[in-house]
Amino acid sequence: MRCAGHGRGVRIAYVTESFPPVVNGVAITAMRVAEQLVRRGHEPIVIAPEPTRGRPRPDAELNYPVVRMPSFALPFYREFRVGLPSPSLHAAIAGHDADLVHLAGPVVLGASGCAAATRLGLPTVAVYATDMAAYARAYRLGKPGEAAAWRHLRRIHNAVDCTLSPSTATAADLRARGFERVSVWGRGVDTDRFDPGKRSARLRAQLAPDGEVIVGYVGRLATEKRLDLLAGVAVLPGVRLVIVGSGPAEASARRALPTAQFLGQRQGDELARLYASLDVFVHSGPHETFGNTLQEAAASGLPVVAPAAGGPLDLVEDGVTGFLVTPGYAGALTHAVRLLADDWQLRAAQGLAARVSMLDRTWPARGDELVGHYEAVLGRTAASRPVGAAA
Repeated sequence: MRCAGHGRGVRIAYVTESFPPVVNGVAITAMRVAEQLVRRGHEPIVIAPEPTRGRPRPDAELNYPVVRMPSFALPFYREFRVGLPSPSLHAAIAGHDADLVHLAGPVVLGASGCAAATRLGLPTVAVYATDMAAYARAYRLGKPGEAAAWRHLRRIHNAVDCTLSPSTATAADLRARGFERVSVWGRGVDTDRFDPGKRSARLRAQLAPDGEVIVGYVGRLATEKRLDLLAGVAVLPGVRLVIVGSGPAEASARRALPTAQFLGQRQGDELARLYASLDVFVHSGPHETFGNTLQEAAASGLPVVAPAAGGPLDLVEDGVTGFLVTPGYAGALTHAVRLLADDWQLRAAQGLAARVSMLDRTWPARGDELVGHYEAVLGRTAASRPVGAAA
């Protein structure tokens, strides 16, 4: 058994439900984590669903191997593909000679990865990433659908050596629902890329030619994000609402927000310039287990308005780096944005505090924390092995 911290790298099989070219929190986190592991001398292999045919894949450009599994597209979200259980997953983990299996947001492919790890006798860490029960409510699957989601997730997570929750509120909820061995591990943010210094007067003039206060949302356009709650923000005097992202609910979002400017999906430096050129960031979804875009906005020097639930509770200091408001209440979102839109000094003070609050949340710092969790699991596994057992 290799052990991090003793001069030898750990071989990690990283099984993820989503990976680029898909753009979401699970996919972006997978890339950042693999990068951090390689920089520390570890050896990850990423096992991910096959993307939609014809979409460019980053696999060949990465400095770690990526193995793609058969997948199918969700009927209501064609761009998101679900990885299917396959004998090749077991073979990929075994062929990598993995020391540990990391399950990122396990649901379908992750459940298969968990079973493979069990058969191979490998220690396993799982990251709880998506509130599937909340999604069941959002997509009107009823109480039976919500209960089934919880049973499925609890079965997976209680079979692993450690579950990593992205926020303290989510960790408390998981423990209350019978999840075992739960610790907290947040996500990192690239404070070099997402920087207030990338603010662009030219871009601001394009977005708000009459000098309006620019309020932005960045993220997937999906039912559970509740973009309809931003209708009041969209019609505030002197405010320009900008929506960045794509997804299956774009048509309904456009109907709910006819005065908003929809920019589509943006990435990389272009996205960083957009963040920095906003005045206020607003997030309406009440079911975030973390909130990568909230961190990116805060790192870009923006006050953040978000629901007081889940991940935002760890990311926004109410009244200091933004405002936390009643989840699902459109009036509260509108009121908080109005306060910021009417007071440039408040925006400046909260934006500066938001930037400062992100400086210790970098990916290198989060990478160190994750390796610490790996070491703890590997150490417990080694300690429980009978004396004389083969490593």
